[in-house]
This record gives sequence, structure tokens and C-alpha cells, in this order.
Amino acid sequence: MSEKIISHKNIHLATESFGDPNQPALLLLAGATVSMLFWDEEFCQRLADKGLFVIRYDYRDVGKSTTYQPGVTAYDLVDLVDDAIAIVDGYQCAKAHFAGISLGGLIAQIAALKYPQQVESLTLMATGPWGDSDPGIPEMDQRIVDFQAKADSVNWANEQDVVDYMIQGAILMNGRKPFDRKRSENLIRNEFRRANSYRSMFNHASLQGGEAYYGQIHTIKQPTLLIHGTDDLIWPFQHTEVILRELKKAKLLRLEGTGHELNKADWGVIIDAIANHVSATVEAN
Repeated sequence: MSEKIISHKNIHLATESFGDPNQPALLLLAGATVSMLFWDEEFCQRLADKGLFVIRYDYRDVGKSTTYQPGVTAYDLVDLVDDAIAIVDGYQCAKAHFAGISLGGLIAQIAALKYPQQVESLTLMATGPWGDSDPGIPEMDQRIVDFQAKADSVNWANEQDVVDYMIQGAILMNGRKPFDRKRSENLIRNEFRRANSYRSMFNHASLQGGEAYYGQIHTIKQPTLLIHGTDDLIWPFQHTEVILRELKKAKLLRLEGTGHELNKADWGVIIDAIANHVSATVEAN
């Protein structure tokens, strides 16, 4: 593992890489409010062992990247897309394969539209289309809404209070597979201790922008792999069916019983699917 700070637009983005830079580059894009630590070091290394050059990074307002005051979202969704491309450029990669979960999946879709020459393939995990979805699909589960409403009562300066609150969210996102409480708690504590400004992560809740690319995903040409759990309370599984309809050549890995998460029980099948997807794309090109 190697650390590197990428600077552009007067901001600094903390990144880490795994594997041989001469291999196909895979950029991992996490969901909202979480740092690069979401992508476990072991997970990244196992991808690298499959012959990939893996890059994970902190978005603005999380981890060691540039942060703003809580309540101030001084950027939009397209800025986050530009950040991702700046990282690809910063590692001197002509192009990269993008794998994004939740918010990361939206960023990946817009990147494929705005920078088609630099995005070689897409892996979209636990996300929805950057465009209208079907009106009959359920909204975010009420349990998630109720959990988020409790945020104002948390003492965000107290590590244990943060852990006690955030672990509730992790449990909700877990689906029906075994919940690794120790791993989840370690992630929360490590993110809390590592962050420049932990509370600033919630600035992601006010993200706007990207209207110029909204509803355009049917024009995406990059080979796309969809990975989605059937028990996702944030982005219900039916959203992936909408993307499949828009991208007729996309392939689907359905994770039965998985929630809005990167459950360790799924690592093997996810890693194999991403590696095979990248390999097939490279061979086709």
C-alpha cells in the first residue's frame, strides 16, 4: 500500500494505492459520508492480487482530504466527478475502471458521460440510475429516515457516542447476512480518529448539481457490471432493474440477502466479478 496526496482546484485529496501501476487501474468510489476505509485494506489487496492497480481515496469532507465547516457544502456532484478524474490523472493513468457504491455509483455514471475517454468500464454497486427511476419503487426505508433524524442528539465530539449511534446505522444497512459488529465498530473508530473534521461528512447530504447529465445514462457505452443486494434499504434492488433496462448490455450480480453494504461474506464473489469484468473489458479493447 502506498499513500499519495492529489492536489487540484486548491483542494487536497488523500489516496492510497495497491498493486502494480502497470496493471489496469481500478478506482474505488465509496458512498456518501464514509472515507476510503470503507474499502478494507484486505479487500483492496485481494483485488490487486487479481492483477489490478487499485486506488481508494477520501472524498472532500471525509478522512484526510480537504474539509469544510459542517453545514457548508462548497462543491457539487460534478466537482466530485472532477476530483475522481484528477486522481486518475494524478496517478498518470490514461484511463481507469470505475467501481462505485451508492453515491460512488452516481459519480461513476456521470464520469462515464463527462469523461468517456478516461472511464474504461463501470461497476455500479447498491446504487440507482442518474435519472428518473420507476415511480413504483419504494422510497428509502422509514427506519433509515428515523435513524438519520436522531443525528442532532449525538455528541459528535465524543467517540463512544459516535460509535453507539453509527453502529445502529450499520446494523440497519446489514441485510440478512451475519453482522460483523467488531469490524463495523473498528471502522467507525478509525474513521473518527482519522478525520480532519468528522462532522463535516454530513455536508454530503446537501449535494446538488449534475443536471446536465441527468437522464442520459442510456448513452453510456462503457461495459457495466451491476452488483446489488436484495435487502438494500437505501437504494431498493428495483433501481438496478431500471439501470439494466437503460444499459441493455449490462450484467448483474445479484446478492441475495445483502443490504446496503460491503459484507465480508460477499467479498469473494464481488472480487471475482470485478476482476473478470475488468479483464473482459481489457481483452475486448
